[in-house]
Formats: sequence, structure tokens, C-alpha cells
Amino acid sequence: MQRFEALLGKKPVIAMVHLKALPGTPLYEGDVELIVETARHDLLALQEARVDAVMFCNENDRPYEIVAGPASTATMAYVIGRLRKDIEVPFGVDVLWDPLATIALAAATGAHFAREVFTGLYGSDMGLWQGRAAEALRYRRLLDRNDLLLFYNVSAEFASPLDTRSLVERARSAVFSSLADAILVSGPMTGEAAPLEHIAAVKKALPNVPVLANTGVRHETVTEVLRVADGVIVGTALKRDGITWNEVDPARAKAFMDIVRKARGY
Repeated sequence: MQRFEALLGKKPVIAMVHLKALPGTPLYEGDVELIVETARHDLLALQEARVDAVMFCNENDRPYEIVAGPASTATMAYVIGRLRKDIEVPFGVDVLWDPLATIALAAATGAHFAREVFTGLYGSDMGLWQGRAAEALRYRRLLDRNDLLLFYNVSAEFASPLDTRSLVERARSAVFSSLADAILVSGPMTGEAAPLEHIAAVKKALPNVPVLANTGVRHETVTEVLRVADGVIVGTALKRDGITWNEVDPARAKAFMDIVRKARGY
């Protein structure tokens, strides 16, 4: 908890910079510079709203891969490199759904934290999906980035666990055996909320580990979520018309952070 709060503060809002579809993926629009400028717009709007951190993710690379193509990771590194001088807050990365690519991207760009499904076995839209925590942490060591905080998504979107243990048991195990720095609790899809009782149960079991709501937090729910969770990751609620694939709406982002500051007492 100490490292987490030293980097992000208490009850942080980590806002998503969803990159447009990357080269080689079905929805790619054929213009890398468009990806850069769209990401720059979202980054600046989020920082103007005074979010606590941002996270870059290839959310538009649908259908998702379990092993990301080299072009996706390389383009993400290029985009973040182009934006590096504009980034004023701590930032993280997530290459869907590839832990090793995520660690590599974090090392290349100087990211402060990374999000992935590092543990577990799932049946998913992508087929059978297996966590790779042992490889990922060894890779983090190899790249000399032991300072990189790893956020473990233990209730992944677009998937159901094949592990018969409860969510709480899986979260506790991820911390004990797989050295998670923080635990994320998600809803069934991007933009859909995790049940508040799930977040509360995981937090009760892990009082000394950061537990965050990973999906579906909205203006009308963030105050209640922050009473339970140690922070939130938010994307869809800050987009124009509340649609995941749209650009960040500066007014929605500012209104969200106004609610958060009131909820935090300042």
C-alpha cells in the first residue's frame, strides 16, 4: 500500500487513454499520426481535469489476442514516446492481453505501473486463457524494472474463470503466491461495473493491499465505490456520450473529478 499511495496518492483516479486501432488489426484506419493526435487530445483533456494518473491501452485492437503482435507493442511505444513530453502525471500501460508485451512496453517507455491478467485460467472470447505471472515477474527482473507496480486483474472482462475457487480466494492467492502489487476487480465487459459487494469482499480480505474498481465506474456511482475501493480505473464514463470508443469529453472528465474531490473531502 505504501508504494501505491506514494506514487498515486489516496483513492486515486486512473483514467484511460484508449488508443485507436493499431497497425495490423482489423479496425486500423491506416494513419499512425491520427492515433498519436487522438491520444494527445485525450491525455491533455484528462490532465486538465486533474486526474491522478493515466493508463495507455490498445482497447480498440478487437478481436483481442492473447499474444499481441509485435506491431501493436511497437506502435504503442512510438505513440507514448511522441507524447512523453506532454505526460505530467504517473502513467501505466496495458497491452491486451499479453503480460510479457505489457512488461516490455512499460520498460521501454518508463511507465510507473502495468495492468494485466497475470494469474488464473479462463474460458474467454479468445479461447483458453492462462495467466503468466511467473514469466512476467522474471521478465520484469530481467529488464531491471522491479520498481514497476503490477496491477492484477483477477476477474477479467470477456472471460469466466475455470478456477473453482471464489474471487476472494483467487485474489488472496494472487498476492501471496504471485506477488501482486494491487488487485483489480472488473465487470463482465469494458464499461460494465463490478458488483460493489465483490470489491468490498476482496478489500476485506486484503486490508493492506490496494484494491481498485477496474471497470464501469460512473459519475453517479464513484462516490459509493470510493467508500469501498482504494481507487478506480475509469474510461467509458469520461468519453463523449459515455461511449467507450469516442474521444474524452473534457466536460465529463472535469465533472467526474469534481465529484471525486468532494468524495475525498477536498
